[in-house]
Amino acid sequence: MPLSRRTAAARISLFFVSAALATTAALAQFPDKPIRLVVPFAPGGGTDLIARTLGLGMSKELGQTVVIENKPGAGTIIGTDLVAKSPADGYTLVISTFAHAVNPSLMPKLPYDNDKAFAPVILIGKGPNVLVVRAESPYKSVKDVLDAARANPGKLNYASQGNGTSAHLAGEMFDNLAKVQMKHIPYRGAGPALTDLMGGQVDMIFGTATAVSSGLESGKLRALGVTGAERSAVLKNVPAIAETIPGYVMESWYGLYAPAGTPPDVIAKLNAAAKKAVATDEFRKKVEQEGLVISAGAPAELETYVRAEEARWRKIVKENNITSN
Repeated sequence: MPLSRRTAAARISLFFVSAALATTAALAQFPDKPIRLVVPFAPGGGTDLIARTLGLGMSKELGQTVVIENKPGAGTIIGTDLVAKSPADGYTLVISTFAHAVNPSLMPKLPYDNDKAFAPVILIGKGPNVLVVRAESPYKSVKDVLDAARANPGKLNYASQGNGTSAHLAGEMFDNLAKVQMKHIPYRGAGPALTDLMGGQVDMIFGTATAVSSGLESGKLRALGVTGAERSAVLKNVPAIAETIPGYVMESWYGLYAPAGTPPDVIAKLNAAAKKAVATDEFRKKVEQEGLVISAGAPAELETYVRAEEARWRKIVKENNITSN
Protein backbone atom coordinates (compact mmCIF):
# COMPACT_ATOMS: atom_id res chain seq x y z
CA MET A 1 0.00 0.00 0.00
CA PRO A 2 1.22 3.54 -0.67
CA LEU A 3 2.69 5.41 2.27
CA SER A 4 0.69 8.21 3.81
CA ARG A 5 2.13 11.67 3.43
CA ARG A 6 2.81 11.79 7.16
CA THR A 7 4.69 8.48 7.09
CA ALA A 8 6.72 9.48 4.04
CA ALA A 9 7.64 12.80 5.62
CA ALA A 10 8.66 11.03 8.80
CA ARG A 11 10.91 8.65 6.91
CA ILE A 12 12.54 11.48 4.95
CA SER A 13 13.10 13.36 8.20
CA LEU A 14 14.62 10.26 9.79
CA PHE A 15 16.91 9.83 6.78
CA PHE A 16 18.31 13.34 7.09
CA VAL A 17 18.71 13.02 10.86
CA SER A 18 20.59 9.76 10.39
CA ALA A 19 22.82 11.32 7.71
CA ALA A 20 23.56 14.27 9.96
CA LEU A 21 24.42 11.97 12.88
CA ALA A 22 26.70 9.89 10.62
CA THR A 23 28.46 13.03 9.41
CA THR A 24 28.87 14.27 12.98
CA ALA A 25 30.31 10.91 14.02
CA ALA A 26 32.73 10.95 11.09
CA LEU A 27 33.89 14.46 11.98
CA ALA A 28 34.34 13.45 15.60
CA GLN A 29 36.58 10.57 14.53
CA PHE A 30 38.65 12.67 12.09
CA PRO A 31 41.27 11.66 11.24
CA ASP A 32 40.87 7.90 11.20
CA LYS A 33 43.41 7.27 8.43
CA PRO A 34 46.68 8.83 7.14
CA ILE A 35 46.62 12.36 5.73
CA ARG A 36 48.36 13.18 2.46
CA LEU A 37 50.31 16.46 2.35
CA VAL A 38 51.18 17.38 -1.23
CA VAL A 39 54.38 19.37 -1.85
CA PRO A 40 54.28 20.89 -5.36
CA PHE A 41 58.09 20.81 -5.58
CA ALA A 42 60.81 18.17 -5.86
CA PRO A 43 62.33 16.77 -2.65
CA GLY A 44 65.24 18.56 -1.03
CA GLY A 45 64.19 22.20 -1.14
CA GLY A 46 62.96 24.63 1.49
CA THR A 47 59.26 23.88 0.99
CA ASP A 48 59.95 20.16 1.26
CA LEU A 49 61.80 20.74 4.56
CA ILE A 50 58.98 22.85 5.97
CA ALA A 51 56.37 20.28 4.93
CA ARG A 52 58.22 17.31 6.39
CA THR A 53 58.89 19.07 9.69
CA LEU A 54 55.29 20.26 9.88
CA GLY A 55 54.00 16.82 8.96
CA LEU A 56 55.90 15.13 11.78
CA GLY A 57 54.49 17.56 14.31
CA MET A 58 50.93 17.26 13.01
CA SER A 59 51.17 13.44 13.02
CA LYS A 60 51.86 13.52 16.76
CA GLU A 61 48.93 15.85 17.40
CA LEU A 62 46.41 14.05 15.19
CA GLY A 63 47.42 10.47 15.95
CA GLN A 64 47.71 9.66 12.25
CA THR A 65 50.63 9.66 9.83
CA VAL A 66 50.97 12.69 7.58
CA VAL A 67 52.41 11.30 4.34
CA ILE A 68 54.47 13.73 2.23
CA GLU A 69 53.87 13.41 -1.51
CA ASN A 70 56.08 15.45 -3.85
CA LYS A 71 54.27 16.49 -7.06
CA PRO A 72 56.56 19.01 -8.81
CA GLY A 73 56.02 20.71 -12.12
CA ALA A 74 54.39 23.59 -14.01
CA GLY A 75 55.29 26.20 -11.41
CA THR A 76 53.45 24.28 -8.61
CA ILE A 77 50.29 23.86 -10.71
CA ILE A 78 50.45 20.05 -11.02
CA GLY A 79 50.49 19.40 -7.28
CA THR A 80 48.09 22.22 -6.49
CA ASP A 81 45.57 21.05 -9.09
CA LEU A 82 45.68 17.53 -7.65
CA VAL A 83 44.52 18.90 -4.30
CA ALA A 84 41.93 21.23 -5.85
CA LYS A 85 40.25 18.16 -7.39
CA SER A 86 40.55 15.92 -4.30
CA PRO A 87 37.65 15.04 -1.98
CA ALA A 88 36.88 17.79 0.53
CA ASP A 89 37.35 15.56 3.56
CA GLY A 90 40.57 16.89 5.10
CA TYR A 91 42.69 13.92 4.04
CA THR A 92 44.48 15.71 1.19
CA LEU A 93 46.28 19.00 1.84
CA VAL A 94 48.76 21.15 -0.05
CA ILE A 95 51.55 23.34 1.25
CA SER A 96 51.41 26.50 -0.83
CA THR A 97 53.96 29.21 -1.36
CA PHE A 98 54.52 32.52 -3.10
CA ALA A 99 53.60 30.91 -6.44
CA HIS A 100 50.03 30.35 -5.25
CA ALA A 101 49.43 34.11 -5.09
CA VAL A 102 51.28 34.92 -8.32
CA ASN A 103 50.17 32.17 -10.70
CA PRO A 104 46.76 33.76 -11.41
CA SER A 105 48.57 36.83 -12.80
CA LEU A 106 51.17 34.85 -14.75
CA MET A 107 48.85 32.10 -16.00
CA PRO A 108 45.27 33.32 -16.39
CA LYS A 109 44.08 29.90 -17.64
CA LEU A 110 44.74 27.84 -14.50
CA PRO A 111 42.99 24.45 -14.31
CA TYR A 112 41.35 25.56 -11.04
CA ASP A 113 39.87 28.78 -9.64
CA ASN A 114 42.48 30.05 -7.21
CA ASP A 115 39.90 31.99 -5.19
CA LYS A 116 37.26 29.24 -4.98
CA ALA A 117 39.03 25.86 -5.11
CA PHE A 118 40.70 25.92 -1.68
CA ALA A 119 39.88 26.29 2.00
CA PRO A 120 42.62 28.02 4.03
CA VAL A 121 43.99 26.12 7.02
CA ILE A 122 46.92 28.17 8.31
CA LEU A 123 49.60 30.69 7.36
CA ILE A 124 52.72 28.99 8.67
CA GLY A 125 55.15 31.87 8.27
CA LYS A 126 56.98 34.24 5.96
CA GLY A 127 60.46 35.58 5.39
CA PRO A 128 62.92 36.96 2.83
CA ASN A 129 64.70 35.17 0.02
CA VAL A 130 68.48 35.32 -0.24
CA LEU A 131 70.56 36.01 -3.34
CA VAL A 132 73.35 33.44 -3.18
CA VAL A 133 76.26 32.34 -5.39
CA ARG A 134 78.62 29.40 -4.96
CA ALA A 135 81.62 29.98 -2.73
CA GLU A 136 84.04 30.12 -5.69
CA SER A 137 82.01 32.73 -7.57
CA PRO A 138 83.78 35.96 -8.55
CA TYR A 139 80.70 37.92 -7.41
CA LYS A 140 81.02 39.17 -3.86
CA SER A 141 78.27 41.78 -3.75
CA VAL A 142 75.04 42.86 -5.44
CA LYS A 143 77.06 45.59 -7.15
CA ASP A 144 79.39 42.96 -8.64
CA VAL A 145 76.38 41.18 -10.14
CA LEU A 146 74.98 44.41 -11.53
CA ASP A 147 78.33 45.40 -13.06
CA ALA A 148 78.69 42.00 -14.74
CA ALA A 149 75.08 41.99 -15.96
CA ARG A 150 75.45 45.47 -17.47
CA ALA A 151 78.74 44.59 -19.13
CA ASN A 152 77.38 41.36 -20.64
CA PRO A 153 73.60 41.54 -21.17
CA GLY A 154 71.97 38.11 -21.17
CA LYS A 155 75.13 36.25 -20.16
CA LEU A 156 74.48 35.85 -16.43
CA ASN A 157 71.76 33.44 -15.37
CA TYR A 158 69.83 32.60 -12.22
CA ALA A 159 68.10 29.41 -11.20
CA SER A 160 64.69 29.03 -9.60
CA GLN A 161 62.56 26.21 -8.24
CA GLY A 162 60.11 26.77 -11.11
CA ASN A 163 58.24 29.34 -13.17
CA GLY A 164 56.19 31.73 -11.05
CA THR A 165 57.99 30.89 -7.82
CA SER A 166 59.51 33.44 -5.45
CA ALA A 167 63.02 32.83 -6.84
CA HIS A 168 61.77 33.47 -10.37
CA LEU A 169 59.87 36.68 -9.55
CA ALA A 170 62.71 37.91 -7.34
CA GLY A 171 65.00 37.65 -10.37
CA GLU A 172 62.46 39.33 -12.66
CA MET A 173 62.07 42.22 -10.23
CA PHE A 174 65.87 42.49 -9.96
CA ASP A 175 66.13 42.76 -13.76
CA ASN A 176 63.33 45.29 -14.07
CA LEU A 177 64.32 47.65 -11.27
CA ALA A 178 68.05 47.52 -12.07
CA LYS A 179 67.41 47.62 -15.83
CA VAL A 180 69.60 44.60 -16.55
CA GLN A 181 68.96 41.35 -18.42
CA MET A 182 69.74 37.96 -16.91
CA LYS A 183 68.56 34.55 -18.10
CA HIS A 184 66.09 32.59 -15.97
CA ILE A 185 66.70 28.82 -15.62
CA PRO A 186 63.68 27.07 -14.03
CA TYR A 187 63.99 23.72 -12.21
CA ARG A 188 61.43 21.35 -10.71
CA GLY A 189 62.36 22.29 -7.15
CA ALA A 190 65.00 24.09 -5.11
CA GLY A 191 67.00 20.91 -4.50
CA PRO A 192 67.97 20.33 -8.17
CA ALA A 193 68.52 24.07 -8.68
CA LEU A 194 70.94 24.29 -5.75
CA THR A 195 72.78 21.16 -6.89
CA ASP A 196 73.48 22.79 -10.25
CA LEU A 197 74.38 26.10 -8.61
CA MET A 198 77.02 24.45 -6.43
CA GLY A 199 78.19 22.45 -9.44
CA GLY A 200 78.76 25.62 -11.48
CA GLN A 201 76.00 25.04 -14.06
CA VAL A 202 74.18 28.26 -13.07
CA ASP A 203 75.43 31.55 -11.62
CA MET A 204 73.05 32.35 -8.75
CA ILE A 205 69.65 31.84 -7.16
CA PHE A 206 67.30 34.09 -5.20
CA GLY A 207 66.49 31.13 -2.96
CA THR A 208 64.29 30.95 0.10
CA ALA A 209 66.23 31.27 3.33
CA THR A 210 65.12 27.78 4.30
CA ALA A 211 66.45 26.27 1.07
CA VAL A 212 69.88 27.94 1.08
CA SER A 213 70.66 27.83 4.81
CA SER A 214 72.57 24.52 4.80
CA GLY A 215 74.71 25.68 1.88
CA LEU A 216 75.55 28.89 3.72
CA GLU A 217 76.37 27.04 6.93
CA SER A 218 78.64 24.59 5.11
CA GLY A 219 80.44 27.39 3.28
CA LYS A 220 79.45 26.07 -0.15
CA LEU A 221 77.33 29.17 -0.83
CA ARG A 222 77.89 32.89 -0.32
CA ALA A 223 75.03 35.30 0.45
CA LEU A 224 75.05 38.62 -1.40
CA GLY A 225 71.72 40.14 -0.34
CA VAL A 226 68.30 39.52 1.18
CA THR A 227 65.04 40.43 -0.56
CA GLY A 228 63.31 42.02 2.44
CA ALA A 229 62.96 45.76 2.90
CA GLU A 230 65.60 45.57 5.65
CA ARG A 231 68.36 43.24 6.75
CA SER A 232 67.30 39.94 8.28
CA ALA A 233 67.70 39.46 12.03
CA VAL A 234 69.26 36.08 11.26
CA LEU A 235 71.59 37.20 8.42
CA LYS A 236 72.64 40.48 10.05
CA ASN A 237 75.82 40.86 8.00
CA VAL A 238 74.05 40.37 4.67
CA PRO A 239 72.79 43.65 3.16
CA ALA A 240 69.27 44.07 1.82
CA ILE A 241 69.23 44.21 -1.99
CA ALA A 242 67.22 47.42 -1.52
CA GLU A 243 70.40 49.08 -0.23
CA THR A 244 71.74 48.82 -3.80
CA ILE A 245 68.47 48.75 -5.76
CA PRO A 246 65.97 51.14 -4.09
CA GLY A 247 62.41 49.83 -3.89
CA TYR A 248 63.37 46.16 -4.17
CA VAL A 249 61.20 44.14 -1.74
CA MET A 250 59.66 40.65 -1.80
CA GLU A 251 59.09 37.85 0.69
CA SER A 252 58.35 34.15 0.63
CA TRP A 253 55.63 32.46 2.66
CA TYR A 254 54.25 29.03 3.44
CA GLY A 255 50.56 28.22 3.87
CA LEU A 256 48.43 25.12 4.26
CA TYR A 257 45.25 24.58 2.22
CA ALA A 258 42.55 21.92 1.95
CA PRO A 259 40.05 21.56 -0.93
CA ALA A 260 37.12 23.97 -0.84
CA GLY A 261 34.11 22.52 0.95
CA THR A 262 36.13 20.79 3.67
CA PRO A 263 33.94 20.87 6.81
CA PRO A 264 34.76 23.72 9.23
CA ASP A 265 35.21 21.25 12.13
CA VAL A 266 37.88 19.42 10.12
CA ILE A 267 39.61 22.68 9.21
CA ALA A 268 39.58 23.63 12.90
CA LYS A 269 41.24 20.32 13.86
CA LEU A 270 43.90 20.71 11.18
CA ASN A 271 44.54 24.33 12.19
CA ALA A 272 44.92 23.38 15.86
CA ALA A 273 47.31 20.54 15.04
CA ALA A 274 49.42 22.78 12.78
CA LYS A 275 49.57 25.50 15.45
CA LYS A 276 50.94 23.03 17.98
CA ALA A 277 53.37 21.59 15.43
CA VAL A 278 54.94 24.96 14.58
CA ALA A 279 55.17 25.84 18.28
CA THR A 280 57.49 22.91 19.01
CA ASP A 281 61.19 23.49 19.62
CA GLU A 282 62.00 21.07 16.79
CA PHE A 283 60.09 23.12 14.23
CA ARG A 284 61.23 26.52 15.46
CA LYS A 285 64.91 25.51 15.55
CA LYS A 286 64.73 24.37 11.94
CA VAL A 287 62.98 27.41 10.52
CA GLU A 288 63.52 30.46 12.71
CA GLN A 289 67.30 30.23 12.39
CA GLU A 290 66.76 30.44 8.64
CA GLY A 291 64.82 33.70 8.68
CA LEU A 292 61.23 32.43 8.70
CA VAL A 293 58.95 34.44 10.98
CA ILE A 294 56.20 32.13 12.24
CA SER A 295 52.59 33.32 11.98
CA ALA A 296 50.31 30.37 12.87
CA GLY A 297 46.99 32.16 13.32
CA ALA A 298 43.42 31.40 12.29
CA PRO A 299 42.55 30.27 8.72
CA ALA A 300 41.30 33.77 7.92
CA GLU A 301 44.83 35.12 8.38
CA LEU A 302 46.04 33.07 5.40
CA GLU A 303 43.04 34.15 3.32
CA THR A 304 43.60 37.85 4.01
CA TYR A 305 47.34 37.73 3.44
CA VAL A 306 47.14 35.83 0.15
CA ARG A 307 44.41 38.08 -1.25
CA ALA A 308 46.64 41.11 -0.56
CA GLU A 309 49.65 39.36 -2.15
CA GLU A 310 47.60 38.46 -5.24
CA ALA A 311 46.61 42.11 -5.70
CA ARG A 312 50.15 43.42 -5.10
CA TRP A 313 51.81 41.02 -7.53
CA ARG A 314 49.12 41.42 -10.17
CA LYS A 315 50.07 45.09 -10.34
CA ILE A 316 53.82 44.34 -10.39
CA VAL A 317 53.48 41.64 -13.07
CA LYS A 318 51.42 43.91 -15.30
CA GLU A 319 53.60 47.01 -14.89
CA ASN A 320 56.81 45.08 -15.57
CA ASN A 321 55.49 42.77 -18.31
CA ILE A 322 56.63 39.72 -16.33
CA THR A 323 55.79 36.35 -17.86
CA SER A 324 55.97 32.75 -16.72
CA ASN A 325 58.57 31.87 -19.39
